[in-house]
Amino acid sequence: MVRLNWVLNMSLRYFFNTIELLVLARIILSWVSPGYNNPISRFIYNITEPILAPFRRLLERSPFGGGMIDFSPILAILFIRIVVQPLMFYLVRIITAF
Repeated sequence: MVRLNWVLNMSLRYFFNTIELLVLARIILSWVSPGYNNPISRFIYNITEPILAPFRRLLERSPFGGGMIDFSPILAILFIRIVVQPLMFYLVRIITAF
């Protein structure tokens, strides 16, 4: 059971790190702007858009939204780090306890 717990925790850690790296890559792509026709940038945008869209809508309703700087990637990374990761690791601990 300990091995299953370790495997699930490491898998989740790699998954969340990959998501964070893709969000950071999208930030860099927004500065460089290689175009949406590039297959790599299209892949990154298609993967990260479902993650960033709810935060973008949330920011549009707040006083901070509508500016030139998009803070949704920062909010998404913070949300993943503060809420989702600890919750998932806690759920893995509960599931593997049986």
